[in-house]
Amino acid sequence: MSEEKKVLIEVDHLKKYFDINVGLFKTKPLKAVDDVSFTINRGETLGLVGESGCGKTTVGRTLLHLYKPTAGEVIYDGKPIRTKADLKEYRTKATMVFQDPYSSLNPRMTVSDIIGEPIDVHKLYATAAERQDKILELMAKVGLNSEHASRYAHEFSGGQRQRIGIARALAVNPEFIVCDEPVSALDVSIQAQVINMFGELQEELGLTYLFVAHDLLVVRHISDRIAVMYLGRMVELADAEEIHDHPLHPYTKSLLSAIPIPDPKIARANQRIVLHGDIPSPLNAPSGCPFRTRCRYATPACAESMPEFKEVSKGHFVACHRVAEIND
Repeated sequence: MSEEKKVLIEVDHLKKYFDINVGLFKTKPLKAVDDVSFTINRGETLGLVGESGCGKTTVGRTLLHLYKPTAGEVIYDGKPIRTKADLKEYRTKATMVFQDPYSSLNPRMTVSDIIGEPIDVHKLYATAAERQDKILELMAKVGLNSEHASRYAHEFSGGQRQRIGIARALAVNPEFIVCDEPVSALDVSIQAQVINMFGELQEELGLTYLFVAHDLLVVRHISDRIAVMYLGRMVELADAEEIHDHPLHPYTKSLLSAIPIPDPKIARANQRIVLHGDIPSPLNAPSGCPFRTRCRYATPACAESMPEFKEVSKGHFVACHRVAEIND
């Protein structure tokens, strides 16, 4: 197996349920992530897309054990994460860039302390001078000046704050980063800069990303492969170009049809696939296929059993009972 195709992260039947109070002494499981399996190869970016509330962020957080998995396993570089010692070692290899640069940075800490915190926690320096050098080097990597080190987070713009968050994520010299909608809170002009920076850092440091987003254009630009989630389950997974040119699942087709096209002639000819109804609550998910309540191809059989997430062509996985019929 070549170095490029070596699996770094393997997610095996991952589940994350939250117990929700529904009455006096009664709880019901909210199935935020329900039996998800995928792999991420070393040095690749896997984009994870879907509507708000589909479980994308929960996948990322459970992957890093910020949420304890209800069931299933995360295997990092061939080693399952099971004990506290495994987790401690894993935390020096895997880290996260959070969605909101406004709330994910401590307002009482200087930029130097924010970036230096992971270095302190994992004791990655011998002297105070070495610590300071590391912090300044990380700041330079993400395009921040050394004079920014003594300032506080509230003194920066959104784009600069997200750069501070990225520098903090890079502090432990990780191999794998979960990017949780890292550009959704930023202006469009700044989004491009930050996304390009992710690409440059990946090339320079050999990073592997799980890139969570709901903007398919952003995901297509940065990802090698794209996974589509709906109501806690994965419905399609394929190479970025393949999923863009040949989507097979009705939900993926609908998402792609909603992407704005800059050419008015093509835009007029492009048929928008509108989904009817709202996304069901994960507390009361439909039986069988979770998408059937909004799918124009649904039959009574779709209510009876969950479609298997299976490979229909090389590297292209889909969970749909009627995938062959609707793509003839």
